[in-house]
Amino acid sequence: MEKILKFPNNLIQFIKEAYAELKKVTWLSKKDVMRATLGVIIVVITFAIYVGLIDFLISRLFALFIGR
Repeated sequence: MEKILKFPNNLIQFIKEAYAELKKVTWLSKKDVMRATLGVIIVVITFAIYVGLIDFLISRLFALFIGR
């Protein structure tokens, strides 16, 4: 029961501490975020093309062996 009664105070303390920690964070600039996002998009597209080509080649090889 004691934990239940302390919950609102603990929650408020947690929120205050989390907010204080967020003030200490060094946030990236918009330019850095855009560069990182573009890098991730390029890597994902490249990987998708690679996996798609490998899948296509393997499916063609199986089709040759099975006789389709």
